[in-house]
Amino acid sequence: MGRFGMLALAFIAQTAMAADVKVENVWMRATVPGQQVAGAYMDITSPVNARLVGVQSAAAGSMEIHFMRIHHGVMEMREVKALPLPRGKTVKLAPGGFHLMLFDLKRPFKTGETVPIKLTIETADKKRETMDVTAQVRDLNGQMMH
Repeated sequence: MGRFGMLALAFIAQTAMAADVKVENVWMRATVPGQQVAGAYMDITSPVNARLVGVQSAAAGSMEIHFMRIHHGVMEMREVKALPLPRGKTVKLAPGGFHLMLFDLKRPFKTGETVPIKLTIETADKKRETMDVTAQVRDLNGQMMH
């Protein structure tokens, strides 16, 4: 196999990882005018040990991976620099646990709209891939529009 064939194989092997990561149930709640932050939620399943190391959206000034819990009756929320994605295990980003925070929203989001989100995933061998997902905006109770 020539040099071009080897390069093509290396490229295919490298890009297969992000394509194989399964991201489902991507959603966020509708926002009200003047609201500057929002949470986004999803289920991520990776076929290899990996980590979610970056998030961004054109709909927000910045985004972070966050963890929230109630500890001794007090809500604690903190940024997480990387979220482990164990091989074959579905990691659920949901209200009351791990989630994505969008800051400095560009505009309010109405039920039924979609919001683009870019995820950066790093494998155990430090290769990084980005993938685009689309969050469905649900009503303020988290319900889908009928």
